[in-house]
Amino acid sequence: MVPSWLGTPLVTKAFVAVIGTLVILLVVRIAQTSLVRSLRDPDSRYYARKLVTLGGYLSALLLLTIIFRDRLGGLTVAIGVASAGIAFALQEVIASIAGWIAISFGGFYAPGDRVQLGGIRGDVIDIGILRTTLMELGEWVSSDLYTGRIVRIANSFVFKEPVFNYSGDFPFLWDELRVPVMHGGDHRLARTILERVMVEEFSHELIEASMQAWRDMVRRYLLENASLEPAVSLVITDNWLEFTLRYVVDYKQRRVTRDRLFVRILDEFAATEGKVAIGSTTIQLVEPPPFEVSVTQKPKTPDQAR
Repeated sequence: MVPSWLGTPLVTKAFVAVIGTLVILLVVRIAQTSLVRSLRDPDSRYYARKLVTLGGYLSALLLLTIIFRDRLGGLTVAIGVASAGIAFALQEVIASIAGWIAISFGGFYAPGDRVQLGGIRGDVIDIGILRTTLMELGEWVSSDLYTGRIVRIANSFVFKEPVFNYSGDFPFLWDELRVPVMHGGDHRLARTILERVMVEEFSHELIEASMQAWRDMVRRYLLENASLEPAVSLVITDNWLEFTLRYVVDYKQRRVTRDRLFVRILDEFAATEGKVAIGSTTIQLVEPPPFEVSVTQKPKTPDQAR
């Protein structure tokens, strides 16, 4: 015998809602699988999966609204009373959702950008409704290398702390390399070598791409024009002549570029046969002034002579 409550309209609507939701989830899963197979570009796959998932959520919400539209009016008062308590209990969640909206439409960062959030540096690999996922950089690993740790940061951080974006509107960084040269060497030859290395190592295409990106920044923001050409400057210190190489580099090529420059500089300096050499800390010992010590012996008395 079938219970009488199974034939009520509410149970029927609940059954239809469950079946409809399962069908939507199945369609979303099939669509995501087919997109992964058909799209080759990682960025296109990521955004397509996000759009399909968002479409599934909206479809499920629309389905529930249509099925239970006759009962939504009676829930208005209860929802209003519960809203205050829910807002207080879930204030961090609400702030994270608001942060997700700000990130999505405010241009703070996007998947693939290199950022620093809450003191943590990394590449953005996912932006969820509540949290941003980073592949961490630095920490116990030197320079811009991955540590292997996945870090999830609440989206509400965008309202509490500054967001550093290494690759947003201007995907280049200014970097400096300090080269110590020994005192007494040919400083003019050293400058000539360093300037030649800078010209040969930085291609015209890289400089032109950085200039175009900077021109776009100047048109968009209140910025003064900046020099993007590689430059060499000299400072004299107590221990060596310090040359500083300043240049613009792609934000993902900073470590590789420094390594390439150091190798070229060492090779070029070695070819000068001692005219230019890498400097190191010099310690000079000052010789103390000469001093004399004389010893005078007193004559012995008659009693001491016995």
